Amino acid sequence: MKTSFTIYTLLLPLLFLLTSCDLEQEVEVKLPPYKSQLVVECYLEPDKSLRAVVLESVSYFNDPELPLVPDAEVFITHNGKTIKLPFSPIQNKETGKYYTHRKNEKLNLKPGDVVTLEVKDKKGRHVTGTTTIMNQVPIEAVEWKFNEKNKAYLLTSYQDDPDAENFYRYMVHRDSLSNSSQRDFVSSDRLTNGQRVSYGSGYDYEQGDTLVVSLFHIEQQYYDFLSSISDARSANGNPFAQPSRIVSSVKGGIGIFTNLSYNRKTVVIEK
Repeated sequence: MKTSFTIYTLLLPLLFLLTSCDLEQEVEVKLPPYKSQLVVECYLEPDKSLRAVVLESVSYFNDPELPLVPDAEVFITHNGKTIKLPFSPIQNKETGKYYTHRKNEKLNLKPGDVVTLEVKDKKGRHVTGTTTIMNQVPIEAVEWKFNEKNKAYLLTSYQDDPDAENFYRYMVHRDSLSNSSQRDFVSSDRLTNGQRVSYGSGYDYEQGDTLVVSLFHIEQQYYDFLSSISDARSANGNPFAQPSRIVSSVKGGIGIFTNLSYNRKTVVIEK
């Protein structure tokens, strides 16, 4: 008991000293002024009117809303013809997506065609991008199988071209494209070149479910863009993850300009 009392009396002043110290210290970090950039998103789709989104980036510490840029001018050039997309905000009722610039004109796009994008505003900012039209890769089969609990898994198959490096995006929506996707990921043929490829799922579906299955044959620049977005989302708020930047396909700003070549099937899960 004497030894314990001696140790306690020796530690008590030290504990009092530690608790009385102010261990918090404010550190002021001076950040350089943030320079906003044009944020551009434009996808060319078969038999669809020309549409684009042009916004302005903001600092990480600002409200997470990107301002519109009404004075931005958008130009798309195909086969020597340049088309201007006027500022005319609208929401697509089918997908729920918003667009800031649009033109009710369709391009006669063929695989291998090169299309360019140019965006500029009155602040002197200038964004350019290029996309090469991809060919469609057909979905060969969409199959499903039930387990003993009447739950079904989905299996989607296609044939990869052995003579080219290919990149894909696979999506599954329940009932409608306006709903959030049930599955959404990108892949390459680096390990499956020239093979018949199948994408599976868990036992996530029931009898009567309507599924919209989409297979996109995409450019590498779109693959890199989507992969970087996925990495950035994973790193956000994770103190152990490396910071990740968005890999843009455009020059002079942030964003993506590409074309969407896809094969799409709608199936109803039945026994």
